[in-house]
Amino acid sequence: MRRKIPSLQALACFDAAARHESYTRAAQELALTQSAVSRQISTLEDFLGLPLFRRTRHGVVLTDAGNQYARQIAPRLQALERDTLDAMSGQGTGGAINLAAVPTFATRWLIPRLPDFRRNHPDVVVHIETRTRPFMFSDTVFDAAIYAGTPLQMHQWAGTRAIALVPEVVIAVCAPSLLGSQRFLDASAVAALPLLQQSTRPEAWRHWFAAAGVVDAIAQPFALAGPRFEQFSMTAAAAVAGLGVALVPRLLIEDELDRGELVVANPLPLPGERYYYLVQPEGTEVRPTLQEFTNWLGKLSLSPAGSA
Repeated sequence: MRRKIPSLQALACFDAAARHESYTRAAQELALTQSAVSRQISTLEDFLGLPLFRRTRHGVVLTDAGNQYARQIAPRLQALERDTLDAMSGQGTGGAINLAAVPTFATRWLIPRLPDFRRNHPDVVVHIETRTRPFMFSDTVFDAAIYAGTPLQMHQWAGTRAIALVPEVVIAVCAPSLLGSQRFLDASAVAALPLLQQSTRPEAWRHWFAAAGVVDAIAQPFALAGPRFEQFSMTAAAAVAGLGVALVPRLLIEDELDRGELVVANPLPLPGERYYYLVQPEGTEVRPTLQEFTNWLGKLSLSPAGSA
């Protein structure tokens, strides 16, 4: 039976035009002429029997149906490209795992440990892309994700199940020059220094000062002041450069602490029960390759080295 699948050329043109909402920019991306892109999209609209774009004075915008179709086909085109690249490269004979992960945890904790997984599973390829916020697995090509959060936050991630890997112990650190001759700084001394802010954790310093007993810390604006950084790797780099005091998960800065580039400014941890979790879509059968990876992560997180 003939499948109701339009041509890949038409889908590629539509995907590019949908992302840019411009036939011209889609043509530039695909190295085609604008008229060629327009013809492909017209052919696709005829095939579907519905309009995907409507013209405006400033160009084109997606119709409601076009917007929905674009969201549906984008991850499938990405998956097709990924599978094609795997086949062309001869990789992934044992399967591939597509993992989303928060960036600093991926680069500083997970990737340095991946050689151990590869030694035991040399035929499995692990692809990693960074994501800083939860998403719907149905809209992506990811098999699993690694995120930090509380048990309640993970429970509220709809349609998923989560496995706790390692605890996230967040401490205040700074360059040795800011500590001077003191072993640690009390909370008032920390408050007098520039505070490096994590844009994904805007309330972190307020909660830390409240736990340290600073009166009315939640209401004080000083805990919100200071340069903001999106990723912990940026915050840690700023702390190493002596720009201020940072609240960073200890397991992400062990190398800087060992080298003496960072020191603990105050040993009080940020309050809250947070872990790094392996998150998987619920209600789907776990492939053997992903189960092997899950088992490996579980053993790693239970070992002494896994919490380092």
